[in-house]
Amino acid sequence: MSWNWEVIGETGLQFFGKVSASISHEIKNVIAIINENAGLLEDLIARSEKGIPLDPERLRTQANRIIKQVRRGDDIVKGMNRFAHSVDEPLRQTDVNDSLALTCALSNRFASMRGVALELDPSPTQVPIITNPFFLQNLIWLCLDFAMGSTGTGKAVSLKAGKTEGGAEIRFSKLEDLAAADIESFPGERETALLQALRADLVINKEMGELRLTFPVQAEG
Repeated sequence: MSWNWEVIGETGLQFFGKVSASISHEIKNVIAIINENAGLLEDLIARSEKGIPLDPERLRTQANRIIKQVRRGDDIVKGMNRFAHSVDEPLRQTDVNDSLALTCALSNRFASMRGVALELDPSPTQVPIITNPFFLQNLIWLCLDFAMGSTGTGKAVSLKAGKTEGGAEIRFSKLEDLAAADIESFPGERETALLQALRADLVINKEMGELRLTFPVQAEG
């Protein structure tokens, strides 16, 4: 099969850039909060130098806030590392459930900006397929971006990965406004190129308010 490499490459770079910019913004927020709390600690120390007794509880509160942000920063960097390594190999065994969870975590800031809650329903078992992990994450993001614009008043997207007889599936549901969405332009050129590269299918069910992605056990055979 001849893939549209120009479209795949362009949308991949856009996706990588969008996620990287979001991650850097989150890291800057973590640093800003740590800096703010460090400044408050300095104020407490300055007060103690003037003879005002230190309040252990206030010190503990500030220290806990800093620890919380350090952990948050560590989680962000771990997610960034996993995302960056998704381009290491063009084809490898991938847990669809894990890829969905990672893409959701990377998308939380975008969802928050749109006032949408992402409700991930993790599969109790792994959902393994052999595929291109970066293409997979890119396609999940494009579908999620479309789904977030079709939530209606519910302002939530439910996401669940699972096994099928022929491979795996991802369901995006609770899309109350899907019936009114512009499905003439979705899937568009970018989504179609990735669907072809992954040998995946996309079914839009207006009545159920659901998108369903299905993948074969192996993207290339």
